[in-house]
Amino acid sequence: MAKYEYKVKGVDYVVEIQDVEGNIANVTVNGIPFEVEMKQPVKSSKQKVKLNEERRVKSEEFNSSSSATNASFSTTNKPAAAAASGKPVVAPLPGTINEIKVKVGDKVNTGDTVVVLEAMKMQNNIDAETSGTITSINVNKGDAVMEGDTLVTIA
Repeated sequence: MAKYEYKVKGVDYVVEIQDVEGNIANVTVNGIPFEVEMKQPVKSSKQKVKLNEERRVKSEEFNSSSSATNASFSTTNKPAAAAASGKPVVAPLPGTINEIKVKVGDKVNTGDTVVVLEAMKMQNNIDAETSGTITSINVNKGDAVMEGDTLVTIA
């Protein structure tokens, strides 16, 4: 189970993802259970992804007119390229790649934003945790990623 805390227009929300089976996700928003039907089922990989229950994502802004009861998700699952040697930058939560701010060969410093990930209609800057050179980009704009997926590699 993954648990996330959000602030939307001054209102606090606690979102818990219990499980995802096929194209159905069972979530709870502020204690109210919802069954969310995604447009396409999530394709499982050979390796199980362990969700971190302690991860909390907070946001000060949320510009959306949709409510949790009207949630609809679309996934685009494409095989990721093999990771190059180096330190991987991984997705901290499931979402969709909105922007890739680097190219292979770019030099980055610790704290530089390398990818923008949209999760629950919020933009999350994914930053480099180390300085170095981008050796691989394993995602494309529009790709759906799961927590722990390698986005880019820095050597």
